[in-house]
Amino acid sequence: VLYEQGVSLRASFFALSFCSIIHVARTFLLMPRTHIPYPLPRCYTYGVNCGPADSYNVDQVERMREAETTLAQNFSGRDEMTRPDKTQAENTEKVVAFRSCVLSWFFLWHLLWLSIMQLRHYLFIGTLNSRLSRLARNNPILVSQYTNAFAMTQLCGVVCAPWNGLILDRHKGRPRAAGETEQDADLRSSYLSLFLTSLQCLLFSVCASIPLLPLQYLTFILQVLNRSFLYGGNAAFISIAFPACHFGKLYGLVMALSAVISVLQYPCFALVKGALRGDPFYVDITLTLLTVLVFIHPVYIFIHCRRQAHSRENIPQTEAHIDPSLAQAEL
Repeated sequence: VLYEQGVSLRASFFALSFCSIIHVARTFLLMPRTHIPYPLPRCYTYGVNCGPADSYNVDQVERMREAETTLAQNFSGRDEMTRPDKTQAENTEKVVAFRSCVLSWFFLWHLLWLSIMQLRHYLFIGTLNSRLSRLARNNPILVSQYTNAFAMTQLCGVVCAPWNGLILDRHKGRPRAAGETEQDADLRSSYLSLFLTSLQCLLFSVCASIPLLPLQYLTFILQVLNRSFLYGGNAAFISIAFPACHFGKLYGLVMALSAVISVLQYPCFALVKGALRGDPFYVDITLTLLTVLVFIHPVYIFIHCRRQAHSRENIPQTEAHIDPSLAQAEL
């Protein structure tokens, strides 16, 4: 819109570059100088504070924690008989390793879920201009109209993003089933979000595959809605299904691996421009069929939650409060 009103692309890119200074300033002003300790000390804060706050030295805190751990180990033989439940919980937490999380079915299906939908979005955006030009029969006015409509719908992502959070938190404040932990309840609430995200992507891909120009308005709406659900649900599921101490590593790994898979968009671009002569119809059909695979992830989570519910009904109440992190990491 600005370009059509006479604003040059150079001025627009300069404005975007200037806005990026906010992210650079945030890195130096809000993020801690070193890593964030885990578990967090009491009243731990970082970044700029408007009022007085406690200041922590991460190295000093970790040295104190190691000293406390060493002291506790010296008395572990004496306290082991009096604190069996705490010792068992600590041993269970130590068994949950990063490797077991990465090799779990939870992580692998989630990686497939994210990678396929992200590839679908990238390919749609990359072929949008040629797609609109072909459907509008190279009418520059229509192409500009639909391009502006696509740009405007992207602003609605801020409005759509909280909807997925409402779906994920719909069980908060409600009584849980007997023996169900908070992590089990969060996981049970997540499969609906995963299913709706998968369904949105399938509908978006079907609409994008139909060569009808007015239908692209609906395609734009489904695209921005699905993108909002996709990235918010990605971070939410990792925080729910895996231990908090591995969140940063798992999130970075899943984003890196999905980015590697997204490189497949470039062979698709070459195929569309070359052999298909600018017509992405067959590539769209292929990706639509591939999108069906993303439903494996929510179905797997649903089956897992049903099995967990049946197992809680068949075990004594005292055994139902065992931390489920190890069992979920092994799946």
